[in-house]
Amino acid sequence: MAQRPLSQGDQLTRAADIARFSEVIGHDFKDVGLLEEALTHASFNSAVSRDNQRMEFLGDRVLGLVVAGKLLDDDPDAVEGILAPRLNAMVRKEACAEIAAEIGLGVLMRMGRSEMQSGGRRKTAILGDAMEAVIAAVFIDGGFDAARHMILRLWQDKFSQAPQLSGDPKTELQEWAQARKMQPPEYKEKSRRGPDHAPLFVVEARLENGLHAEAEARSKRAAQQSAAEQLLQSIKDQI
Repeated sequence: MAQRPLSQGDQLTRAADIARFSEVIGHDFKDVGLLEEALTHASFNSAVSRDNQRMEFLGDRVLGLVVAGKLLDDDPDAVEGILAPRLNAMVRKEACAEIAAEIGLGVLMRMGRSEMQSGGRRKTAILGDAMEAVIAAVFIDGGFDAARHMILRLWQDKFSQAPQLSGDPKTELQEWAQARKMQPPEYKEKSRRGPDHAPLFVVEARLENGLHAEAEARSKRAAQQSAAEQLLQSIKDQI
């Protein structure tokens, strides 16, 4: 279905909304058409504008580069095995969609009527793609530094949560030890109590340098994970 032409009043409202959005993301576009392209879904039927798929492709790469660099700067001792899950968690489509929702991107999306009526402005895939496209628009319009500045500001809360995005504690503890040329952590069952149908295990996690921690849980695996987590926290508290 073809889109109806915008009236002069509609155009003025759209321009005002775009200007407000530009303030929210912190970039004053020299070419506002780039932002309009970033906000155009493939379902939008228009002979004069392209959809955001190409920009989404570029923005995904820019986002990954900025986030990877920031993670390296924030944790110089982290090995690749710790950094990779943090990166994946922060650049995945769901994370991009969360940021898009926070800044009100969905209401500015241009899309076909059927997509709009089916809740397209709230769909994770559409919002995530559009957020990446907006990153590309800023990158093309203002360069890498402009895109980096925007990403670091909008993703600020997620960067603060990065240490909790490293996967399971046992894996993180092992990678921490390997990065320091230590043997893998050892896990020793210290005790077991309670009835057979509901045992409670106490497990110690110990590193080659003597650091250790104990935890208890209803299964050996859970106790190991908990002990590894406590030992990791103890290490971080000493840094």
